[in-house]
Amino acid sequence: MFEIRGRLARVALTALLAVMVIPFVIPLITMVQGSLQGLGWNNYRTVIELPGFFLYFRNSIIISAATIAIVYFLTLTASFGFSKLRIRSKELYFWLMMGALTMPEVVLLAPLVIQVSKAGIAGTFWAVIIPLAALQIPFTVLLTRSYVDGIPDALLEAARMDGAGTWRQFWHLVVPLAKPMAVAIVVLVLINSWNSYLLPLVLLGQSEGHMVVTQLPNSFKTQYTDDQTKILAGAVLAALPEIVAYISLQRYFERGMAAGSIK
Repeated sequence: MFEIRGRLARVALTALLAVMVIPFVIPLITMVQGSLQGLGWNNYRTVIELPGFFLYFRNSIIISAATIAIVYFLTLTASFGFSKLRIRSKELYFWLMMGALTMPEVVLLAPLVIQVSKAGIAGTFWAVIIPLAALQIPFTVLLTRSYVDGIPDALLEAARMDGAGTWRQFWHLVVPLAKPMAVAIVVLVLINSWNSYLLPLVLLGQSEGHMVVTQLPNSFKTQYTDDQTKILAGAVLAALPEIVAYISLQRYFERGMAAGSIK
């Protein structure tokens, strides 16, 4: 982290940050204001009383929790392997994985639909969880590997001299030392999986019982009319959990991101 000492520099930096925040804050304010038009707070009441309202959130929680668990475990194991283990051509594999960062989600939809159908998991949560995890792992590995690189090799060598195998080194040394990265991974994956709209829409469909929270506003859209106030109220309610989670974990998230980028 860097320190700003001059008063003028602090004022300039504050002004710059305020200008950068405006494009993100204005849509949020507009969304909240629009959701209160007409019936006011009763718009939220109508959304909450929607049949299956809590089912939307339950499905998103299941998908997000499973995706976080998979990404966290595979990210740490892959980062440990790329950073500390002697694996032939590991740099080639690493950069092939990084190539996945250039592939947009929409390009993969057709192949994913075919593979999901062949695997027999179409219409299940796994049809969304596995692709979501696969799409996020390259970036989390890129971030976490730089942190694992900062763990002294001497520490692992000492553990090896004491008889610890590769798995024990990973579980008892790397995992505890990588805790600062845990929150960063959780927050990043939570935001991406909670906000996922296209994959659940295509791979789960809109059948009853498989709707996710990003599809909640669609309940107030018909072929001929759109109830904009209810749509905005639904969008606000859908965004609340991740906003609360981010605010609660913001301090730890920033530490993890800084640790991953600096080391």
